[in-house]
Amino acid sequence: MSRRSLVVRTVAALRRAVARWREEDDTVALVPTMGAVHEGHLSLVRVAQSHARRVIVSIFVNPAQFAPNEDFAAYPRRFDVDLAALTPAGIDLVWAPPVEAMYGPGFATRIIPEGPAKVGLEDAFRPQFFAGVAIVVSKLLIQCFPDIAVFGEKDFQQLKVVTRLAADLDLPVKIVPAPTMRELDGLAMSSRNAYLSAAERAQAPTLYRVLSQCAAAIRHGEHVPRVLDEGSAEIEAAGFQLDYFEARHAETLQKVAPAADGPLRLLVAARIGRTRLIDNVAV
Repeated sequence: MSRRSLVVRTVAALRRAVARWREEDDTVALVPTMGAVHEGHLSLVRVAQSHARRVIVSIFVNPAQFAPNEDFAAYPRRFDVDLAALTPAGIDLVWAPPVEAMYGPGFATRIIPEGPAKVGLEDAFRPQFFAGVAIVVSKLLIQCFPDIAVFGEKDFQQLKVVTRLAADLDLPVKIVPAPTMRELDGLAMSSRNAYLSAAERAQAPTLYRVLSQCAAAIRHGEHVPRVLDEGSAEIEAAGFQLDYFEARHAETLQKVAPAADGPLRLLVAARIGRTRLIDNVAV
């Protein structure tokens, strides 16, 4: 029988637990989540367990990264279900702070990331998002003091922002990327997939199919702007409202002219109905 994970809700209790592990020379990994745990999150846990003796999963719906018009109030919160999903994975601790523990009275500190956070992708459509990510990730890394932290490649720009953040602030943690987990039809696993109607869910795999086709065409030497134009048209014909569909340098996320300018990543964000989906693939 799987043992129930220790749940802590105060920084003091969290630090006592981590201190005990450190006394035993255990390595520690952190998997940050906002709950609504699915197989994609569990794949991050497995990556964490392959790198460290102890694994912390944080569950915190971070208000700082939601704009007033976004779905903070509607974001799924199902802690008991999440805990039941995590228990068989054999994690050591669930860090589930209330908002007051993260942003107490008088909280006044902000972190404004640049570099990969200012490249005209997610930041163009969610201007407050990466500042919210930066402050909560910084706090989680300081609170949990992990050796590694695992972030999924599905949120590729976020992965690059967090990697840059940890390096720039000299945080003693290695940011480990984990591959995107997909449904059988290719749709990237996401908590927001639950918002899709049946008809929208049927169209949603178009994003990955087009990404894959376009990546293959670019690898075979086809003209990148033409490939992107044709891919964008196909996505919109499937009923999506496209925010962006771009080829960027895979490390800096800067725009590139010829494909020879560096390793490429194709990134897309699009809305279908009320749901906004993102995805990406390597070229």
